Amino acid sequence: MGVFVTLGAMPASVSRRRFLAASTALAAPAKPYVIETHVHLFAADQKRFPYHPQATYRPPAAPLEDYVKFAREAGLAHTVIVHPEPYQDDHRYLEHCFANEPSPGFFKGTCLFDPIAPETPARMEALVKKHPGRIVALRMHAVQDPKLAPTTSGAIRDRDLRSPALRPIVRKAHELGLAIQFHMIPFYAPQVAALAAEFPGTPMILDHLVRAAQGTPEQYEEVLRLARFPKVIMKFSSVAYSSRRKHPFDDVRPLARRVFDAFGPERIVWGSLGHTLEDFQRNDALLDRLLDFAPAAGRARIRGLNAARLFGFRV
Repeated sequence: MGVFVTLGAMPASVSRRRFLAASTALAAPAKPYVIETHVHLFAADQKRFPYHPQATYRPPAAPLEDYVKFAREAGLAHTVIVHPEPYQDDHRYLEHCFANEPSPGFFKGTCLFDPIAPETPARMEALVKKHPGRIVALRMHAVQDPKLAPTTSGAIRDRDLRSPALRPIVRKAHELGLAIQFHMIPFYAPQVAALAAEFPGTPMILDHLVRAAQGTPEQYEEVLRLARFPKVIMKFSSVAYSSRRKHPFDDVRPLARRVFDAFGPERIVWGSLGHTLEDFQRNDALLDRLLDFAPAAGRARIRGLNAARLFGFRV
């Protein structure tokens, strides 16, 4: 996938230097190609789009209307709406965002269903078929204290990633062309490795640098080992979860280098860019600071080109 420019024959009056300069100008993008891969949107109208009774938290509104204005100001090419836990498996606000996007095909989204429920494959398929090409991943949460047993009911989070009931759901997601997106802490990396080995053709996305600060160095070694699976992708998002310091999170810089060396510039995407232009500029500078060792072409891939390929956006 790429942008192609066709040039005609070079007139005799145009020097080679001028021709090359013109070619470069045509080939270079007018502005960075940026895809936001991780935003949560929350309706202001709680009567029309109420939070689920089993919501794990109840955030203030972050409505579509405000986000559309911000996305235009920031010059975002596309956005992936990560369907958030307050709505649980009620996707009506996600569907509202699809129906009222700033331009055709601007949004794609993830879905949230119970990953061990027998009815999930059919429900997931119905949502995907209702919105062709729009649902890109099934998100799973594994952030529970490892000393506690996995949940089997209640809010859709912290189910057992080793459960046999989860396997047909991952298989169905693969059939539907979906990735599995993990919001997890480092402890669960070996369980994700087992899934990646069992389903090698299914993309698996690791949110928020796997919240490195909530694990041990030994556990994070297992996270880095996930890079041995070609379909595992790391997401640079919500960097604060991986830091024990305040912004600009300089203690994450060594980790960023190790992640980059493990996954390479082709298997890292960028997210959690904020809801205001100030947020965006702050996070844009943070990416450059954390990855100041990486070539510009690699950072351009991370800012948007990798996400375009992964999620099927047209560049």
